[in-house]
Amino acid sequence: MHCRTKASCLCLAQVCLSLDSLCRTQPDGSLRLSWAPLLPQEMADQLLHKMAAQGTLNDRTVGIFRSCEQLRLRRACVRSSPLSAEAFRLALCPHRLQELDASGVPGGLTGAHILSGLASNPECRASLQRLTLSRLQLGWTSLEVKEEQVGFSSLQGLRTLNLANTDLTDPFLEDICTLPQLEVLDISSTPVTELSALLGCRLTLRSLTAHGLRQLDMSPARVISILSQLHALRHLDLSDDRFVSGDEAVRLLLEGGSGILPALVSLDVSGRKKVTEGAVTAFVEGRRGLLFLGLLATGAGSCDVLSGKNNLKVAGEANEKQICESLRRYRERECFTREALVHLYQLTNDMYDQTRPDILKLVLGGMQNYSKSLHVQLVASACVFNLTNQDMAVGMPHPLLSAVVHQVLEAMRSFPSHQQLQKNCLLVLCSDTILQDVPFDRFEAAKLVMNWLSGHVDRTLQRMAVAVISILVAKLSTEQTTQLGADIFIMKQLLGIVQQKAMAGVVDSTLKFALSALWNLTDETPTASRHFIQCQGLELYEEVLETYSSESSIQQKVLGLLNNIAEVEELQADMMQEDLLEHVVTLLQGPQVEVGVSYFAGGVLAHLTSRQDAWTLDQGLRQTILEQLHAAILTWALPEREMVSYRSFRPFFSLLQTSQPAGVQLWAVWAMHLVCTQNGEGVCVSFTVHGIIWGTISIT
Repeated sequence: MHCRTKASCLCLAQVCLSLDSLCRTQPDGSLRLSWAPLLPQEMADQLLHKMAAQGTLNDRTVGIFRSCEQLRLRRACVRSSPLSAEAFRLALCPHRLQELDASGVPGGLTGAHILSGLASNPECRASLQRLTLSRLQLGWTSLEVKEEQVGFSSLQGLRTLNLANTDLTDPFLEDICTLPQLEVLDISSTPVTELSALLGCRLTLRSLTAHGLRQLDMSPARVISILSQLHALRHLDLSDDRFVSGDEAVRLLLEGGSGILPALVSLDVSGRKKVTEGAVTAFVEGRRGLLFLGLLATGAGSCDVLSGKNNLKVAGEANEKQICESLRRYRERECFTREALVHLYQLTNDMYDQTRPDILKLVLGGMQNYSKSLHVQLVASACVFNLTNQDMAVGMPHPLLSAVVHQVLEAMRSFPSHQQLQKNCLLVLCSDTILQDVPFDRFEAAKLVMNWLSGHVDRTLQRMAVAVISILVAKLSTEQTTQLGADIFIMKQLLGIVQQKAMAGVVDSTLKFALSALWNLTDETPTASRHFIQCQGLELYEEVLETYSSESSIQQKVLGLLNNIAEVEELQADMMQEDLLEHVVTLLQGPQVEVGVSYFAGGVLAHLTSRQDAWTLDQGLRQTILEQLHAAILTWALPEREMVSYRSFRPFFSLLQTSQPAGVQLWAVWAMHLVCTQNGEGVCVSFTVHGIIWGTISIT
């Protein structure tokens, strides 16, 4: 996208979000811009389209377009926006519109209201060239104004009309076909029973889309007879998403020779099963100018004649090219989108070493268009996994992956009880590239995965879910972690997994990820730390230390969390347990104890001994611990790999006060030295603690 175009899109998006501050409210509740320059017409069109796309267009906000002098509309889009007939009439009908897309508008606005409103403006009657009312209740009974019937024929400038999935009837089709300039007509999935009216525009109609006309009451021969008289016709769509077992009219058309519609450049018969390869071959060979052929779900996409036509695009399932063409062509046909995705899934099962952002973008389009369709989301999420599995996500553009993850989370939210879909989505999220590098709402993702985990015990899915949660929590801000940790239910779920694994004495990735998630969840979050104690976490973790006395990876994660608890002053009293401290002290040093384990054991002890007035155990024990802590730190060597990261140095500040014991200060300095050595470059600062010069650390 051109940088200027990007800038204008960002500006328009900001205007949409700031309408309340930019406008004043009128007595009827609608908005008017407090001040507005004379905007270029194209920008006014874009603003209306952006408002519709973002879901901010309604009776109140559409009022800004009543200012026809400042905001002049030509190509208006109010698709799927809740508008009343009155708001539509006042805001849009005064403009000299050339195009209007009012498809899928919910609420009380009908096609009758739109027609009468447009017809009330003499300029609109002549200027409007393109009208889309698909998926709209037309409401024919109200199409009378002042005892004079208002029909489509009142819009004499119409060239393109889309009435797909409406209640169009035969009488109004006759009215439509009297339009003198009509070139493009879509009457798909309407209850029309007769096509004879099409002869009224046989000299002008260039494109006819008649997908799924299930109430047609004509003989196949009569249908072909009428179609063959449409001399200007270049594009014909007779597809059907019922996947009917053949159709005589389609057979007559394909086998009728070049004398029937010889000028066709595009024909779509997708969904018409049992179309023969011989019929397709005859049709293609008789039309040298053919540019598109729709054959999805017909079984005829493998014709040899198709492979030799370089200029011919085919929507089908025979190969990758045909499947991708199907996804591009059938964006607004759910059944065909699902059919194409099924074949794409089979194809992508073998794409282990190819990065294909072009295909992923097509899958994303299907997910976005049918976000509430379980069938589409199920197969699309499986395709996404195949296209982003292992290292295939590395080469994908991050904005594309970000949009894909957004749709994956939307699918999880929409279908929380469908196990296979949830599994597909978890598989997608279990990607290092996605979890570490791609921008998306990690907080929302963590909540969704956590909520799903509560109702499922499948071991494979549990492992994936816990792995995702542990990484997501580590990426959250302190505020988000605090908010997540405020839900005690999450703490109970994770501790339940730890307890389940500890009782069995197993060491697996699920246990390690659960411990990591708990560690991250309690990092600088007192509420989560309090919940940990309330859920008997201290008792459980003491058992874990006993059970896994020789597992340093487990010990380190356990002590890391206990370190977080010890940082919270009001919770230190809960940790004043001799048995617990005994376990921690034994891990402070020793030939078999790794420095990572000793470090976190030292952190727990440093925090608990740092406040003499809060120490409730024997003072001799405190002095012994301080001496052992000081001695142990002097034996530590910096680990070669990164061991820990901190959100800030705040936990060390109280430990560095001059009144603190030497061991406590020394642990804090060693910790800061460790973090800066492993994670930062910058200003070097020397620390002297009780006469010992402790090297330098780097502060970024």
